[in-house]
Amino acid sequence: MTTELSTAILDNIVTATLMLDENLVIRYANPATEQLFSQSTKRIVDKPLSQLIQHASMDLALLTQPLQSGQSMTDSDVTFIVEGKPLMLEVTASPLSWNKQLMLLIEMRKIGQQRRLSQELNQHAQQQAAKLLVRGLAHEIKNPLGGLRGAAQLLGKMLPDPSLTEYTQIIIEQADRLRALVDRLLGPQKPGKKEQENLHVVLEKVRQLVELETGPNVVIDRDYDPSLPDILMDTDQIEQAMLNIVSNAAQMMANQDDARITLKTRTMHQANIHGQRHKLAARIEVIDNGPGIPSNLQDTLFYPMVSGRDGGTGLGLSISQNLIDQHNGKIDVESWPGRTTFTIYLPI
Repeated sequence: MTTELSTAILDNIVTATLMLDENLVIRYANPATEQLFSQSTKRIVDKPLSQLIQHASMDLALLTQPLQSGQSMTDSDVTFIVEGKPLMLEVTASPLSWNKQLMLLIEMRKIGQQRRLSQELNQHAQQQAAKLLVRGLAHEIKNPLGGLRGAAQLLGKMLPDPSLTEYTQIIIEQADRLRALVDRLLGPQKPGKKEQENLHVVLEKVRQLVELETGPNVVIDRDYDPSLPDILMDTDQIEQAMLNIVSNAAQMMANQDDARITLKTRTMHQANIHGQRHKLAARIEVIDNGPGIPSNLQDTLFYPMVSGRDGGTGLGLSISQNLIDQHNGKIDVESWPGRTTFTIYLPI
């Protein structure tokens, strides 16, 4: 009776529940798990968890910790990629003794829309705070740089030996290089003149520029929605923002044989952008099949000076986000090995 009751409870609870052995092989899956992963129990049971999940934001080996510690563990922000779709989950692993064998009870709950929105707003606030800090620092650096350059110029004119001006010229050149870096850190501070423009015209310019830069190494596909209306925007700024994103994707795949980028546009109704609802928005997706962005960089990817590419300055994506912010839009990113999607939302 007890066994039948336990089975009935597990079969009817809405929390997706798995039972794993010490090798993370699935020994039981309840109907809620079938619904979550869109797969039948027959396809799930007796297979390693790693075969069910294409990619996980957490190291699956960490799930075995409760077997050693005897204590449950919870990760409240886990992303599993199942059949090419991300699942945002809270995952709890607990030790369980069953048939004289130590097993793992895994509970998975979808993170609610409200919670995801709260996380997004917090992350956006942190990014804005980091940008303000960097910009404040950049402004403070520009003032002494100007004085340093001016002093070097005066010193160069007063030196008795013309050959010594070589050293003052080095000071001037390095001050100019630092000033150029600071100007890039600051980025555009105000939106330019906005007009109703066709977004696809902008994307076509970006595609042509990136193709000229990369040559035949990267294939760029287009999946445009012809019904997308014109958008009030500064075309130069939107072009720069999109160019930074697409060019960055192409550079990440420079040595990849089957490199492919897809530019996809759609109209989105009732879009929620930074907590504000818009009746209509344009959704632009930049999808690539590259190596993916390391999970430790994804939360700070839009911070200035953060780069996942060797030799990258870490300014391109930061500037893109600044330009999209000035159009009351936002940029989201989802990434795992073999697929990265930057999604840009622009209110219409």
